[in-house]
Amino acid sequence: MSPSGQTRFAWLLLALGGAAAVAALFFLDPATHGFYPRCPLHSLTGLDCPTCGGLRAAHQLLHGNVRAAYVLNPFLFYALPVAALFLIRPLRVRARGLPWAALAALVIWCVWRNWLASR
Repeated sequence: MSPSGQTRFAWLLLALGGAAAVAALFFLDPATHGFYPRCPLHSLTGLDCPTCGGLRAAHQLLHGNVRAAYVLNPFLFYALPVAALFLIRPLRVRARGLPWAALAALVIWCVWRNWLASR
């Protein structure tokens, strides 16, 4: 069964939107431009969520600064392969424990980042 014209058009729009987002992230540094979204958890509590620094890290990664990206958000380097696995593998074949393991990793990283690393 071949995809319909609407499906192909939707994928094209999605790809163009993703390319535009990557281009904006490449050319406009989140550390200096204020139009990027702020973390609600950090704004309310002052705590860093597991993804805080992710946009700045992605900007650095797009410029080839791997070490600077890792310093800004090391969790990004562990989350990217898991995200790729979610995108590549069909829904029905995914491991049942993977979402729970990903959630546990997020919680552990959040605790480590805010409590243990500040000591």
